[in-house]
Amino acid sequence: MPTLSVAIITKNEEDRLPLVLEAIKDLAHEIVVVDSGSTDRTVEIAKSYGAKVFVEEWKGYGKQKQSAFEKTTGDWVLFLDADEVPDEQLKHSIRKLIKEEQPSADGYYVKRRAVYLGKPLRFIWANEWLLRLVNRKANPRWVGDIHETLVVDGKTAKIAEGELLHYTYRDLYEHFHKSLLYAKLSAEEYFKKGKKPSLLKLLLNPLWAFLKVYLLKLGFLEGYRGFLIAVSYSFNAFMKYAFLTEFYRSRK
Repeated sequence: MPTLSVAIITKNEEDRLPLVLEAIKDLAHEIVVVDSGSTDRTVEIAKSYGAKVFVEEWKGYGKQKQSAFEKTTGDWVLFLDADEVPDEQLKHSIRKLIKEEQPSADGYYVKRRAVYLGKPLRFIWANEWLLRLVNRKANPRWVGDIHETLVVDGKTAKIAEGELLHYTYRDLYEHFHKSLLYAKLSAEEYFKKGKKPSLLKLLLNPLWAFLKVYLLKLGFLEGYRGFLIAVSYSFNAFMKYAFLTEFYRSRK
């Protein structure tokens, strides 16, 4: 019987991690948690569910997830964030797939739907397809540290039935705080690559980011949640180029 490992990276997730672990306890043969120095009960909670817990310094999203993978032993590995919960249909689909003697693919994309400010979204963040279930033999690896991507050698397919519910941000403060953090990380990456800032980008990119989410991605149909998300994209775009400008001025 093929085995399934679930790999999770954590830091201070005591309020959300139990929901994830409760959902996968009857699915995973092994749970591996790589924690980056939680100061709350995250590690204790993970161990209470029988997870193998490793505490490591933060290396970046991609490297941290790769470290978690390297500690797994299952024939198949399901990667989850500490705020992602597979629904019952997705769990059923995963069980069915890993039991196949000759799987149709080496990696499977799952559909992710966000739960934002207490309510599942219908349009924004509601139809993301992410590669999360992979066969160990397909050399799975994480590439990148900010917008990290999972890749495999071999064929990929989509899991048609079931969803991964993403409990995004606890509140608005966390949402915009992370938008600011990601903006700075992106600016640092741009700076290293030699990408130049400009006043035009500083003015137009935030506007385009808002319109893209609010109109093209139907954010206006999500009510005030959609408006807030569109504003956060605009804020992120503005601060990204503001930070980039600051980096170049500091160097001069």
